[in-house]
Amino acid sequence: MSITFNAESGMFHLQTRNMSYIFQVLHGYPAHLYWGRQISEPNPARLLQRIERASFCPTPIPEDRTISLDTLPQEYPGYGSGDLRSPAYAVQLPNGTTVTELLYESHTIMQGKPELEGLPAVYTEQDSEAQTLIITLADKLASLTVELSYTIFEAYDAVIRSARIKNDSTGVMQLTRALTASVDLPHDRFDMLQLSGAWVRERYVHKRPLTPGLQAIESRRGSSSHMNNPFFALLSEGSTEDYGDVYGFSLVYSGSFSAGVEVDQFHTSRAFIGINPFDFSWRLEAGESFQTPEAVMVFSGSGLGTMSQTFHELYRTRLCRGAFRDAVRPILVNNWEATYFNFNADKIEAIAATASELGIEMFVLDDGWFGRRDSDNCSLGDWVVDAKKLPRGLEDLAERVRSHGLEFGLWFEPEMVSPDSDLYRANPDWCLHVPDRRRSEGRKQLILDLSRADVQNYIIEAVSAVLRSAPITYVKWDMNRNMSEIGSALLPPERQRETAHRYMIGLYHVLEQITSAFPHVLFESCSGGGGRFDPGMLYYMPQTWTSDNSDAVSRLRIQYGTSIVYPISTMGAHVSAVPNHQVGRNTPLKTRGDVAMSGNFGYELDLTVFSEAEKEEVMRQVALVKEVRELVQYGTFYRLLSPFEGNETAWMFVSKDQREALVVHVTVLSEPNPPLSRLKLKGLSSDLRYEWVGTGEVVGGDELMHAGVVKPLPHGDYFSSVFRFNAK
Repeated sequence: MSITFNAESGMFHLQTRNMSYIFQVLHGYPAHLYWGRQISEPNPARLLQRIERASFCPTPIPEDRTISLDTLPQEYPGYGSGDLRSPAYAVQLPNGTTVTELLYESHTIMQGKPELEGLPAVYTEQDSEAQTLIITLADKLASLTVELSYTIFEAYDAVIRSARIKNDSTGVMQLTRALTASVDLPHDRFDMLQLSGAWVRERYVHKRPLTPGLQAIESRRGSSSHMNNPFFALLSEGSTEDYGDVYGFSLVYSGSFSAGVEVDQFHTSRAFIGINPFDFSWRLEAGESFQTPEAVMVFSGSGLGTMSQTFHELYRTRLCRGAFRDAVRPILVNNWEATYFNFNADKIEAIAATASELGIEMFVLDDGWFGRRDSDNCSLGDWVVDAKKLPRGLEDLAERVRSHGLEFGLWFEPEMVSPDSDLYRANPDWCLHVPDRRRSEGRKQLILDLSRADVQNYIIEAVSAVLRSAPITYVKWDMNRNMSEIGSALLPPERQRETAHRYMIGLYHVLEQITSAFPHVLFESCSGGGGRFDPGMLYYMPQTWTSDNSDAVSRLRIQYGTSIVYPISTMGAHVSAVPNHQVGRNTPLKTRGDVAMSGNFGYELDLTVFSEAEKEEVMRQVALVKEVRELVQYGTFYRLLSPFEGNETAWMFVSKDQREALVVHVTVLSEPNPPLSRLKLKGLSSDLRYEWVGTGEVVGGDELMHAGVVKPLPHGDYFSSVFRFNAK
């Protein structure tokens, strides 16, 4: 790991173990030269080819017509002074114009990584883990300054970027575009991979070749969304899981975002990611600055799998925080699909008692415990116990659950308010709204205006009061609608388009206060399942409910797609009843367990109605999960067969010392008289011999990887197998 600057050539070289990221100050412009496999002695003259283009590409330097901002690869491009491609930023100056031109002014190289005030970010535990370069760019005529931050880690082939934009003038500037990162790559021979879908169909893998023009993903929904995840990757020609150069871009942010690639007339590619400029602006008074969220940019020279593993380890160990970052997660049962709103203390205790007999470790009480919450049409915001259902309160129920040896957890949806609630009747202006406009409801609820300090303080105190009232050690934090009528009663007209981002800053403040005050609580993020599965939320809550769809076959694609960027330790995965409540499918209990154990394992059904045979299967699953959950949570994850490419799916986990492995294989539909085939494993040691658990066989790691294992012939549809290997 090193960041070096060559004063003679103006070249910055950021090096990790396997990666180089290089740019050069050329006539004051930070010009991007290279990002890829490590180069030991780069020469900027060889890395940047310069020729004179046609007059339609303006040239800012009369004596050097080989430089046009419209063709120069740049680190943080603007618009209006010669570059006619998509800009990274845009500012309306006090005189009403929007033309700016940033030039290099100075730089600083430091050990460690500075925090981003008020925003989630990757962090260091020791300054020796990372180095940070801060480049100061300035437009002296406009009195505009931008600080570009680049951090590299000793252990990861990644560049972490952010930008801070400052108004140094005596007037007011209006920031209308503030992306986090922009990278110009020298060609367009890439496939763009994105994770897109919908509610109960999140993060499906989509891949397409780049073409001239703009190809982008975005959210305008006030959250990262079910529809598109704030991540994309560029895959070089012929790339696979194990081969090829791959560039991954991930935004540490939970609100509306924009990301994508513009391919220009010369087939170069401008990749970008950041806050969505749509319906965004930010008023910068004299002396004020704006901090963008940060982007994590990962390079892999050995395929998509290595990129994923880099994201996994970086996010698991240097994004997630708190006591549960490195602690095994409890096996839980959640009552939602067992009871929905129809429960009482006796029913909850009965489920907990059965769960205890089966070895389950935690009970989570879902929606319906507060206010008059017998359906989803009321009481959000009124975080007081429903005395009709729980006449002796949460503390009594928690103690009844704990008497069976289980921990007790609770569901909240703190960011929402029901129009039929005491909170709304007392404070009708506390929700996002626009004066005299309809207040559109989603799921019969409105969104509290978290840009307001009084609303933030209410949520902090209301949730904290509940957490102080009973021995609660787990919280599921839900958010069940997207934003509409985005406006705030407290912001002046010129700041209304700041509301959505101020909401996110307010949410992060609330999460920081609550999670810091209750470090013994395991927090899980949720937004109708995976509608806010993003790095911003993982900074505060180390796991996310992956999807409201718990069908085992659907989860093959959902969990596979999620694994492209997010660690397995961040995924909530439960066994639910059949026919499945989302898709109506009947799958074997064993298959449901085999799929769910590749995540934070639990159940979402009524255990009290299980037969003895089903209870025996649950006991087997629970015992197996307890044996392998450290491997699942901390091991290296490998994708073997993609559910997007065939009838089978397979994946595996390997311990860091390569002495233990777990393999899961699922066949969706059974076929008559199928051919025999083999499954090649990954990540093992060729020098070790492994015991195939349960068979007595001892097999060399080289054989398991190069010859593979025979796939079992399925007995019926939705057939799963689990293989375990331990080094001798």
